[in-house]
Amino acid sequence: MGMHGMMPVFLGIVLILVALIIGVLIGYIYRKNVGEKAIGSAEQKARNLVLDAENRSEAIKREAQKDAKEEARRIRSEAERDAREKREEAKRTEKRLIQKEESLDKKIENIERKEENIAHKEQSLMDKHKNLDNVIEQQTAELQRISGYTVEEARQILLQNIEKDVRHDASIMIKDIESKAKEEADKKAKYIITNAIQRCAADQVAESTVSVVALPNDEMKGRIIGREGRNIRAIETMTGVDLIIDDTPEAVILSGFDPVRREIARVALEKLIVDGRIHPARIEEMVQKAEKEVKQIIKEEGEAAAFECGIHNLHPELIKILGRLKYRTSYGQNVLRHSCEVSHLAGLMAGELGLDVKLAKRAGLLHDIGKALDHEYEGTHVDIGIDILKKYKESQAVIDGMAAHHGDYEAKSMEAVLIAAADALSAARPGARRETLDAYVKRLEKLEEIANTTPGVEKSFAIQAGREIRIIAKPEEVKDDEIAYLAREISKKIESELEYPGQIKVNVVRETRAIDYAK
Repeated sequence: MGMHGMMPVFLGIVLILVALIIGVLIGYIYRKNVGEKAIGSAEQKARNLVLDAENRSEAIKREAQKDAKEEARRIRSEAERDAREKREEAKRTEKRLIQKEESLDKKIENIERKEENIAHKEQSLMDKHKNLDNVIEQQTAELQRISGYTVEEARQILLQNIEKDVRHDASIMIKDIESKAKEEADKKAKYIITNAIQRCAADQVAESTVSVVALPNDEMKGRIIGREGRNIRAIETMTGVDLIIDDTPEAVILSGFDPVRREIARVALEKLIVDGRIHPARIEEMVQKAEKEVKQIIKEEGEAAAFECGIHNLHPELIKILGRLKYRTSYGQNVLRHSCEVSHLAGLMAGELGLDVKLAKRAGLLHDIGKALDHEYEGTHVDIGIDILKKYKESQAVIDGMAAHHGDYEAKSMEAVLIAAADALSAARPGARRETLDAYVKRLEKLEEIANTTPGVEKSFAIQAGREIRIIAKPEEVKDDEIAYLAREISKKIESELEYPGQIKVNVVRETRAIDYAK
């Protein structure tokens, strides 16, 4: 290929390059025109937005100026209205003050006129007083001249006469008041006591100092005695109770002063009879079981008594001691039932009198607590009871109420007096306590003997089952004003020489009879 072959190729390349350059120029010119048009359009839009903003701001400004003017007009009108109202109120206040001043002026004028009237009346009264003083002096002088007494002497005589009259009237009034008060007190006391007795329905359980155990047959007596008496000796040794086996058919009698021991022996013996195996080892086992059962019964009885009387928060050991009273009797009266009855009676009477019912019932239930341990400790049951209640942290009020029920200690509260009264009611009412006929007759004979051996007594009669003694005094030896002394003297002798449950009424009668015959 020579030069002629390369020329067409070169021309082709040049043409292509020229075409590309022309295309680039055309594209540049087109983009420039389009950009200038876009810039012009954006500038126009910006100018339009500025104009709109200026127009809106001008409108807003005009609107704000309009609202400000209206608000200023409104505030000005309100201020003017308030000012008018305040001016009117000031005018009304000024008018009221003027009226009050006028009213005060009138009142001052009235007061001044009244003061003038009072001054005139005072002057008139002073003049009258002077006249009265002159008249009184004249009358006093005239009275002294007529009576012959000075004013002081006349005053003393008058006061003495008045004092005598007043003393006489006062003595009559005091006597009437005392008699009425005593009568009302007696009525009230009788009402309270009878009401309490009627409302109290405590049962009485009378027990003796022996217990009887029934046997299925008489053959059992020999088994209880045992070979050479070893069984009966074992029972008596372990329980401290005497067994009496005599001709009584199908029965064994247990005798002992301690009711708890006697109950343990009774329960153990009944267990042995039911079991059928009776020998010293079995006896010991049954006695131990009986002791546990009786202790449980004692605890349950104490809890039942406290629940029945509505007494709470008792110490557990105190409840056990209380339960022991189930097996304690006094003149045949069960002491636990007696304690419950005293609690009920004291509570009822305390309620009638407006006193502390809970205190009265608590002290009433615990008043004979010392009798549960009087076989084990020295001293009276009252002193033992005081130690027990102190040991188990009972309150001093309960201790005082318990301590005074037999008069050993002074009653420090009304509740203590009620407990003593309730104890007397429960123990002394007919049928509550049992005595043997011989002891009963001897006590009545001794009662009449004490009265008959007193100087001034003609004869005496024990009545009301020994709870009252009626004494006929000798009228020639005992005067009316000595009857009370005679009754007191006989009461003291009975208290010191005779033992008795409850209290005895001493009734002394004195009469003088005059007899004549019409012929």
